[in-house]
Amino acid sequence: MQSGSISRRKVDDLENVVRDVACTVCGCVCDDLIVTTAAGRIVRAEGACALAEPWFHAQGDQQPSVCCLNGEAANVDSAVGTAAAILSDASNPLIYGLSRSSTSGQRAAVALGDRLGAIVDTTASRCHAPSIMALQQVGESTCSLGEVRQRSDVVVYWGANPLRSHPRHLERYAGEPKGTCVPRGREDRHIVVVDPNVTETAAIADTHLQVAPGRDFELLWDLRARLAGLPADASATHGVPAETVDAFAERIRNARYGIVFFGLGLTRQQNGHRDVEALLQMVRDAHRHTRWSARRMRIPGDVAGADSVLCWQTGFPFSVDFSRGYPRYNPGEFSANELLERGDVDACLLLGCDGIGQFSDAAMARLETIPTIVFDDATVETSWVPDVRFTTAAYGIHLPGTAYRMDEVPIPLRPVLETEYPSDEEILQQIDARLTVRR
Repeated sequence: MQSGSISRRKVDDLENVVRDVACTVCGCVCDDLIVTTAAGRIVRAEGACALAEPWFHAQGDQQPSVCCLNGEAANVDSAVGTAAAILSDASNPLIYGLSRSSTSGQRAAVALGDRLGAIVDTTASRCHAPSIMALQQVGESTCSLGEVRQRSDVVVYWGANPLRSHPRHLERYAGEPKGTCVPRGREDRHIVVVDPNVTETAAIADTHLQVAPGRDFELLWDLRARLAGLPADASATHGVPAETVDAFAERIRNARYGIVFFGLGLTRQQNGHRDVEALLQMVRDAHRHTRWSARRMRIPGDVAGADSVLCWQTGFPFSVDFSRGYPRYNPGEFSANELLERGDVDACLLLGCDGIGQFSDAAMARLETIPTIVFDDATVETSWVPDVRFTTAAYGIHLPGTAYRMDEVPIPLRPVLETEYPSDEEILQQIDARLTVRR
C-alpha cells in the first residue's frame, strides 16, 4: 500500500514537456511555447511573455466547483436547469464575450442566441468596433503576419504600444525577424510610432511622430495630401512639424513593403471610426507608390475568432440581434454596454468575463442587478456573485481547439493539462436542450 503510494507520487511528479504550445492571452497567439508540467501544474513556460507567464503558472492553483448557484456549490443538473430557466423567462436576454472561447464554444453560443431570440455581442464592441465599422465603409488593404515578417521594411504603429499590449509582436513578426526581403532583420526595418505619448515602443522606434491628442484625423489627411503631391498645410493643427510629415510621406512612398498596425489609441477617440477610415484611405493612397497594408492590433486571444464565427453564422461580426427571428446588426443599439446602460436586457450570459472591465459604471451597475450566468475558467473571479457560475476547461490548456490570430489565421490549440472541468460548448448545449421557450 505504502509502496504503491510512493510509486504513484513519483509518476505524478514526473515532468512532461509539450512543444509548440499556442498562447491565447493576446491576439498574437504565439504558437512556439515550450510548456513543462508536473503534478498537474505548469512549472515552466519557455517563450511566454510577461503577460502570458503568470497566466500559465496560475493554471491549477484553484479548483472551484464545476457549478455554483448564488455562490454555493451545486450539481451540474441543477445549475443547467436554473440557467435554462433564467434564459427562458427573459424577454430580452444578452449573450456577451466569446473572445476567450474556441470555435466550437462560439458556435454553440451563437446557436443558443438564435434559438432564444437573444442579442449576441462580443468584446469587439468595446474594443475594435470602430475599426470594423470603418473597414465596412472603405475596405481594408491587408495581409498576414507571415507577410509582414518576410517582407516589411517600414513598420508603423499608430495608437498602439505593443511592447506593453503584445510583448512578442516585434520579436516574432514586425521588428526583429529576418525575412526574405529583410535578411538582416531589425537593421533592414524602419519602425515608426505615431502616438501623443512617449510609450515604451516609441522609445525604441526609429521615428516618433508625437501627434497632438485627438488630432490623428488631421494628421492622416495631411499625409494623404502629401502623398497626392499637394503642399504642406500651414494651418495644420495636428502638432507634427511640416518637415517631419514630409519625411514620413517620403518614407511611405519609398518603402518596398509597408505595414500600419493600429490600436485602441486610434479607435477609442470620439470619432474613432472616422479616424480609422482616414487611416485605411491613407494606406490605399500609398498603393499608388508601393505596397502597403493595414492591420488591427487585436487584444483578447480569440476575439478575431468570435468575429469570424459570427460572420459565417449570421453575416455580421458583433452586436447581432435575433429577437425578430433573423439576425440584425446595429452597433450601439445592439451593443452590450449600451444595452445595459439603457436597461434593455433582463438576463445576461457571459461567455468569459474579460470584456466586462471595459463596461461603464452604469452598465456594470445594471449587470449586477439582473440574473447572470457566467462561464469562465478557474483563474477568473467576478466582483459580484452571479446567479449561476460554470467553471469550464480552458482551451489551449485543458482542451484542444482553434483560435484565430489577429490576422484571422486559425491556430490549433493543444492541451497541456488534464482536467475534469467540462467545455463551454458542452454546457451550452445542455442548456439549449433544457430551454422551455424557443423564439
